[in-house]
Amino acid sequence: MPPPSLAPFITKRPWLLNMLKPVAQLYANAAGYRQLGLRADDLISEENETVLQALKRLPAKESYDRVFRIRRAVQLSLSHKLLPKNEWTKPEEDVPYLGPLIEQLENEIKEREALDTLEVIKKH
Repeated sequence: MPPPSLAPFITKRPWLLNMLKPVAQLYANAAGYRQLGLRADDLISEENETVLQALKRLPAKESYDRVFRIRRAVQLSLSHKLLPKNEWTKPEEDVPYLGPLIEQLENEIKEREALDTLEVIKKH
């Protein structure tokens, strides 16, 4: 079960969203993954069964691009270098591609569990 999120609370209040958006952008830039050419969903750990299933559902091109970005980031990390600034991941390119698949799979699992525990009451 994912931890509770403040995102719905913040997005319903435009003044709070406008106040926290620059802080969020500063945090994303300070995290450093964009300087290595990664996207936020590239950082999701593959140790979860749901994530592994979501990775299998990715289109071939997206899966190849993900592996390329991760391998390039590992190589850059080992050589203690960063990408040139024109190759950094731009905020508009950093869109979720794995998160929606994970949510879809979690909903399917919940639905399957609900149907598996369904009790049929017979009326005579």
